[in-house]
Amino acid sequence: MSEMDKLRVDKWLWAARFFKTRGVALEAIKGGKVELNGYKPKASKTLSVGDKLKITQVHRRIEVTVLVVSDKRGGSEQALTLYQLDSEVLNQRKPTADMALVGYREKGAGRPSKRDRRKIDDLTLSNT
Repeated sequence: MSEMDKLRVDKWLWAARFFKTRGVALEAIKGGKVELNGYKPKASKTLSVGDKLKITQVHRRIEVTVLVVSDKRGGSEQALTLYQLDSEVLNQRKPTADMALVGYREKGAGRPSKRDRRKIDDLTLSNT
């Protein structure tokens, strides 16, 4: 694991496995979902050991303290060594309609199943 003094916030969030890609981490920072020591940082802002981060994700809001600055993305066990979890609030509210943009869909919504398509085909063929 590479240790250094300072690292870009987006790289560290990706290495600590809070976001799947650096691009998603960048969007979260631009969207104001990440706070560094109480301020909304730019993605190029550097963080160092001891900095406090507040990260808001769809399913939770967490506060962490940076323990190790690393730009190497490893397994989940390795990622847990990069930070200390100060608090975590799980989001248990019912998903809203705009959450469909991030992958949530009500059961039965969306594309019809194979069975539904057959019923639709039967209806359209019987009407012609």
